[in-house]
Amino acid sequence: MKANKYPFAQEVITDTQGNVRKVITNFDDYQRLLEAIEDEGLILAMKEVQDETPLNLNEVLA
Repeated sequence: MKANKYPFAQEVITDTQGNVRKVITNFDDYQRLLEAIEDEGLILAMKEVQDETPLNLNEVLA
C-alpha cells in the first residue's frame, strides 16, 4: 500500500504480503495525533461522569 493512502504517513513499511507493518511520519504530526487521542479520552471520561453529583473536599477526604 502506498503512503498516500495514509494522511500522516511519509513512508510505509510492508511485509512480503503487502501488509503495512510500520509507518514513518513527521514528529509534529505524530504529536498532533497523540494530542487528539488524549483529547478524545478526556471527552469520553467527562461524558461518563457528567450526570454525577460533585463531591466537596471533605467528602473526598472521607
